[in-house]
Amino acid sequence: MFEYLNGLVSAVTPSYIVVDVQGVGYKVQVANPYRYEENQSARVYVEQVVRDNEQALYGFYDLNEKNIFLHLISVSGIGPKSALAILAGQDLQGLIHAIENDDVKYLTKFPKIGKKTAQQIILDLSGKFTAEGQMTLGEAPVQFTTGNQELEDGLAALDSLGYSAKEISKIKAQLEKENLKSADEYLRAGLKLLSK
Repeated sequence: MFEYLNGLVSAVTPSYIVVDVQGVGYKVQVANPYRYEENQSARVYVEQVVRDNEQALYGFYDLNEKNIFLHLISVSGIGPKSALAILAGQDLQGLIHAIENDDVKYLTKFPKIGKKTAQQIILDLSGKFTAEGQMTLGEAPVQFTTGNQELEDGLAALDSLGYSAKEISKIKAQLEKENLKSADEYLRAGLKLLSK
């Protein structure tokens, strides 16, 4: 429902922040509230989670953190609070290494993550990382930084069509050599390259 909130961080507490967006205060639970400062303008990426007895907004520093959260809560036995606890360490490389190398011990150091759940995380998320340490997720586009907004938009469109980050990365260099004028032209050129 919500993608992000742009506003003023009006309160920072040990478990959540309040983001004031044009006079409306949104309570947002975040992994590390102290990454934010009171009276600071911020863009907070959010995910609304609705359960039987609660409705909550969870906030993230960037899209990649949000993608990791969404992957984590898709794992059986991982709820939103456990996912936030994993993100709180801000050790993305350590998390990637643990998942890709079957390091159950690393994952069980997080609260409420036992051996069985750690094994399930490895089983479900192994191979879901790109070379840049980003997580792929159909709903949220993988970020490709090129310095060319039209090209970036074209690559994001390819991602939303279901092409993997690996497939897109293979054609990115070829598209960068093209001198196209719009995201539409980059999208069409990308589709031609991917269909070869």
